[in-house]
Amino acid sequence: MRILVVGLGSMGRRRLRNLTHIGGHDLAGMEPGAERGGAVAAEFSIPVFASLAEGLAWGPEAVVISTPPDTHTEIALEAARHGVHFFTEASVVAHGLDDLAAAADAAGIIGAPSCTMRFHPAVQLMRRRIAEGTIGRPLALNHHVGQYLPDWHPWEDYRTYYVAKRETGAAREIVAFELNWLTYLLGPVTRVAALRGKVSDLEVDIDDIYSGVFAFESGAQGSMVIEVVSRPAIRRARIAGESGTLVWDWNERVVREWRAETGVWEDFPDPQPVAGPGGDWVAENMYIEEMKGYLAAIEGREPWLLPLAEDTRLLAVVREMEASSDRTPRRSV
Repeated sequence: MRILVVGLGSMGRRRLRNLTHIGGHDLAGMEPGAERGGAVAAEFSIPVFASLAEGLAWGPEAVVISTPPDTHTEIALEAARHGVHFFTEASVVAHGLDDLAAAADAAGIIGAPSCTMRFHPAVQLMRRRIAEGTIGRPLALNHHVGQYLPDWHPWEDYRTYYVAKRETGAAREIVAFELNWLTYLLGPVTRVAALRGKVSDLEVDIDDIYSGVFAFESGAQGSMVIEVVSRPAIRRARIAGESGTLVWDWNERVVREWRAETGVWEDFPDPQPVAGPGGDWVAENMYIEEMKGYLAAIEGREPWLLPLAEDTRLLAVVREMEASSDRTPRRSV
C-alpha cells in the first residue's frame, strides 16, 4: 500500500526506517521544512511533500503522523475526511479525540493511537505470565521512570520543542505512555491520587515530576513515579502477586520472575535488537512490531491493540492525577 509519513523529525525518520525494514510498500513523507525534507528524501529515496494537501493528493491508503502531539488530531481528522487510515504517535492532548473517533467510524477506517510499549517483548512476556497465573493474582505495583530532559534529544535545545510546553510537557507525556502498557497488564485504572510539580532547575515551565497511587480493575494497587530529572535514566517495574513477583529493568534488558513454588529467580532476557539500516537499533524491535501491527489492522488480520476510546480514557486518568494534585493542600506536616 501507499503510506505517507507526516512529520520527518526523529520519530518520523524512525517510522520510515521501520517501514523500510518491513518492506513491500510505497513510502512518501510530508515535511514543511525544506532542508529537513530534502535530507530525508535523499536518505530514503522517497518523494517528500511540503504540505499535507500535497501528501494526500499522492493517494496514500495510510498515514503515520509523527508531528508534535498538539497537532495529531487536526492532521488525523483530515486523513479521516479523505478515507485514509491513520496512526498517531503517543497521545498527550485529549481535545478533539471524541470527534476523531466518530470520524474514523463514519469513514470505516482504522484509527490507531500509538501503544509502542504493548509491543515490547518484555511487556508481552509479563502479560503472558500474568495470564498464565505464574505469579498468582497481581496485588501490588511499584514503577519508576526517569530521564534527564536535556538527554532526550541531545542534538537540540530541550527548551525549544514540544516537551517544554505545559500541555505537552515531557513528564506529562510519559505518564500517559507508561499507563498505556501498565493498564494492558493490570486493567483500567479505577482510582487515582497524585502529586505533581516542578522540583528541578530545568529552564521550562512544566511539571517535571508526577507521583501517583493507583487502583486497577484487576484489584492490584500501586505507585508510579514519572520524572525528567534522573541521570542515568531509569525504567523499572515490580509487580508482586499472590505467589510470585515480576521485575522488569529496562536498562538491564531482562524480566526476572520469582515463584514461591521454586523459591528462585528466573531470568527472561530481551531478544537481540533487530539489525537494519544503520546497524543494530537498541529497543527498535517494538517500533517495528508496532508498524507491523498497524498494517495488520488495516488489512483486517488483527485488531489494533489500543482503541481510540481507550486512549481517551488514559488521558482522562492523567487529567484526574493533575486534579488530585491540585486538590491536595500545600502545608508542612
